[in-house]
Order: sequence, then structure tokens, then C-alpha cells
Amino acid sequence: MLEVINDFLSGKVLIVLMVGLGGYFTIRSRFVQFRYFLHMFSVFKDSLRSSAGELSSFQALMLSLAGRVGAGNIAGVGIAVTLGGPGAVFWMWVTALVGMSSSLIECSLGQLYKRRDAEGQLRGGPSFYMKYGLGKKWMGQLMAVLLLITFGFAFMGLQAHAVTHSLQDAFGFETNYSGLAIAVLLGLVFIGGIKRIASVADLLVPVKTLAYIAVTLYVIVLQFDHVPAMLGHIVKSAFGIDPVFGGLIGSAIVMGVKRGVFANEAGLGSAPNVAAVADVDHPIAQGVVQAFSVFLDTFVICTCTALLILLSGFYTPGFEGDGIALTQNSLAAVVGEWGRVFISVALALFVFTSMLYNYYLGENNLRFLVGESRKALIGYRVLVLVLIFWGSIENLQTVFAFADIAMTMLAFVNLVALAMLFKICMRVLKDYDDQRCAGIKTPVFDSSKFPDLDLDLKAWPPRSVAKATETKR
Repeated sequence: MLEVINDFLSGKVLIVLMVGLGGYFTIRSRFVQFRYFLHMFSVFKDSLRSSAGELSSFQALMLSLAGRVGAGNIAGVGIAVTLGGPGAVFWMWVTALVGMSSSLIECSLGQLYKRRDAEGQLRGGPSFYMKYGLGKKWMGQLMAVLLLITFGFAFMGLQAHAVTHSLQDAFGFETNYSGLAIAVLLGLVFIGGIKRIASVADLLVPVKTLAYIAVTLYVIVLQFDHVPAMLGHIVKSAFGIDPVFGGLIGSAIVMGVKRGVFANEAGLGSAPNVAAVADVDHPIAQGVVQAFSVFLDTFVICTCTALLILLSGFYTPGFEGDGIALTQNSLAAVVGEWGRVFISVALALFVFTSMLYNYYLGENNLRFLVGESRKALIGYRVLVLVLIFWGSIENLQTVFAFADIAMTMLAFVNLVALAMLFKICMRVLKDYDDQRCAGIKTPVFDSSKFPDLDLDLKAWPPRSVAKATETKR
């Protein structure tokens, strides 16, 4: 039953939503992800700055990358290639390309409608822009429930399954013991809240990402003369031109979109929860940073995994096995047995930080639903740890189907809200564009220019753009 529902939702509905609306946002925003591509690097450099006691834009980026760069970049890519052929990689690229505009819009809205809580901490996300932007509290509550189920529960089980089975394959560890160990380690970090989670992500995300890219690039460089032909092979397979994979064009599109969305999360409404807590001068600045994270996730890390698999010589059409085993065996085929161990360790780091991110998303939306209830928070933490153990020993198909269904429902609600708030986001984007055209290097947001919006003046106090700019100079 799960498979039938999943095939309809993620095989049809998800493709139309993600690619269709993402393409619409791209055109209507005048291809914002292309216009701002080089600007992304300068905003990224400025993201290290923060106010005392606040999360910097860089920390928010690392935290979002902790979630985006997870099992989907290793196991997800392997599954996409196994079931959809090399052409699935091309459709992952397409999903990410249009998803960059969706991510910019949702994260900018997350910033725009953020609130300060009773403790002075910033909070925000889709539930907040649905409640305060659309005036639909029920929609915000529905979104909070879906985010809680998808990231707080479903994705936790999936990530746990990926890492425990990888450790079993590489080291022979029993899945129930490794699942229990992961649950204990995560529990220790959960207790510290968002700041401890962000500090751990700050440390682990750059290390895990750079190490993984370095090793996969090593494999790619060893066979660099085959890379152009392989890229052409990917494009041909995507359109059924390659005779070997001609019958997989439908599977290539479906698997490319599904696994692409799972990997980069653009349009799901997850990243705005983290983007909202960053200390920035303008909502669009954080949207630009988060669009950059989609680029890093898919065009850099997922592509590295795909080329590693396709250039290794291990992969053959009709390969039977899971995505983790395919990636491990592909690296081992090139560098030796230590490659299998490296993938397992890399996946463990990817999944650990991704689970921290997933937990925070669940906690943030639980607080939106029930407020500062300590009993609810403790109950949530216990249930999450139980689900991590469950995912470690459960069947992979069951875990993936449950996660895909929850993800598609989440995307549907969030993208509908983005479409309804699109004009407001374009007003804020125009304000950002106008300031940059006027020669202002770091645009600032003046809430007094948007009196019709229900904004929190504690989060966005009215301020003169001229004075703010002069202060920065």
C-alpha cells in the first residue's frame, strides 16, 4: 500500500510541483539564481559576521548543509543511478537548478516573517510565513505537523538505516548496537539546543564535506579523460538517446526528481527554519546564501558521487543492490578496500550532522504547535531516539516509502504557500535589487517601507537605509 501511494505522489505529483513551480519562480524572478550566482560568493564571504548572541549567516548555512548533505548524497545518488540509470543524474541537476529559486524564495520569506520568542531567540520557518504572511494559522499548524513527521521522525529512520547498514558492511557492526550508539550520541547533543547543534555543525560539516569532495575528486582526476564522455552519456541517457538506457527515461526522470529533492530539500520548507534564525541585514541575503547551498549540495557533492560511481567500472546496467553498497564498491574498485571504509565513515558523519538538523526542525515546529512545553519536548526527544533505533533495523524499502510520502505532502503544502506569497517576496527582492543598483554593497531592510506586512518589529526594527549604510562604511 505504501508503495502504491508513493508511486503516485512522488512519481507524478512531486515532479509537477517541483519542476513546474520551480520553473515558474525562475522565470517570474527573472532567473534570480543566474543573476545572483556570482553575488552568492560575496554574500557567502560576508556571512561570517554576526552579532553577539546571534547565529551568523555562515552558521545557518552550515546547519542547513548539515541537513542537505546527508544520506541522499551517497545512498540517494546510488539508488537514483541504480533504478534510473545515468540519466537520473541529469534530472537531479534540473531539479536543483529550478530549486535554487524556490530555496531563495522560501528562505527569504522565513527571514521576513521571523519572530523573537520570550527568551529573545529568533524563530521562523514556513509555519510562521503561513500564519503571519497568509493569515492562515491552520495552514501553519498543518505545515508544522508535516515537518515534524517528515524530518523529526521519517527522515530520522531513513538516515539511521543508511549509516548502520553501511557500518555493518564495512566493519561488521551489528545494526542494533550501532543504532543504539548513534541514539546516545545524538541525545547528548540534543540537550544543548540550537546553539550546541550549530557549534557541532560548524565543526563537522566543513570537515566531512571537504574530505568527501577531495576523495571523490581524486577518483575523477585519475580518469579525467573519460569525464567529458561520461557527462555526455548522462545527458543522452536522460532523454533516452543512449540505446542501453533508452527504456529507462521515465525512471530516470522520476528517480532524478525524487532523489534530487531528497538530497537538496529545495522547496520542502525545511531550510527556512534554519535560515530564519540567522543574523542578516536583509531577508534576501539569507535567501541567496541558501540558494548557494543547493548548488553545493547537488552540482558539487551529488555530481562527485555520480561520477565516482559511473567512472569506477563497477557499475553495470541492471545492478542489483542498495545505493550505499554501490557507492562503497565503486570507490573500493578504484582505490582499494579502504574506499569501502571511507564511504562508511563519511556517511556516518553526513548522517550524524543531518540528524542534528532534522531534530532541530522537529523541535522548532513542535514549539510552534504546543509552545514551551517541557514535557512535550522531552517526549519528542525520547520518541526520536526510539525511531532512530527502529530505522536502524527496519527494511529499507519501507523506510524510503514512508519518507517519500511525507516529503511529497510537505512539498505540496509549502509550494502552495510560496505561490501565494510570491508577490510579497518579489517586493522584498526588488528592494534588494534597487539598493544594489544604487551602489549599496550590503543592502539593509527597513520594515517601515512595508507597513502592510505583519512583521515582528523586534526582529526587523525600522531603520533608515542611508544611516545603516553609513554606519557600515
